[in-house]
Amino acid sequence: MALLEVKNLQVNYGVIRAIKGISFEVNEGEIVSLIGANGAGKTTTMQSIMGLIPIKDGTVTYDGNVINKIPGHKLISMGMSQVPEGRRVFQELTVYENLVMGAYTQKDKKKIKDDIEEIYTRFPRLGERKNQIAGTLSGGEQQMLAMGRAMMSHPKLLMLDEPSMGLSPLLVDQVFEIIKDYHKMGTTVLLVEQNAKKALSISDRAYVLETGEITFSGKGSELLDNEEVKKAYLGE
Repeated sequence: MALLEVKNLQVNYGVIRAIKGISFEVNEGEIVSLIGANGAGKTTTMQSIMGLIPIKDGTVTYDGNVINKIPGHKLISMGMSQVPEGRRVFQELTVYENLVMGAYTQKDKKKIKDDIEEIYTRFPRLGERKNQIAGTLSGGEQQMLAMGRAMMSHPKLLMLDEPSMGLSPLLVDQVFEIIKDYHKMGTTVLLVEQNAKKALSISDRAYVLETGEITFSGKGSELLDNEEVKKAYLGE
């Protein structure tokens, strides 16, 4: 069953057609990736789903509800959460305060405290730096914090926009292991990622986005073996 269904999505920037009528779905329990070159429209697609960019045409359905007109902050209480491109942690707040902000839809204070401890267990470095101002963390630490903050709302659907951007190969591996761990816990994942090989290796299914249009789709393993995809996106 589709948890997220995008039909004929069209997004314009002025007279420029950024997204040209794409359709895709994310079934409950899947990891689905949108891959493509820089400028293909991946982030625009993600932001339009979350209500951050107006949709010109098409429908976005989440958990059976059309959400085109629902603002992003309300989508969080419906079970959607996003880790935006560039991390975008609250720079002036501490690690702990950032995590508390991620739980603003939650009411049970004991549960929030337990959830923060769980994040510290998953990301020991955040526990070591819980009183540190987020803006002074390294890029990798900020990415961990952004992911931890997103998980504080217990999303059914976790949307990650370029989680590996700017990270060392070691941290990229760690981030993808964490994505797999969250998926095993029952979280459905929509992943937008330039590192096509990494994304396809953990995805049930994937779509290739090229200048605002979907050019390939299939199982992650199939696209890893697709000669055209390998040549264009996998450096092979």
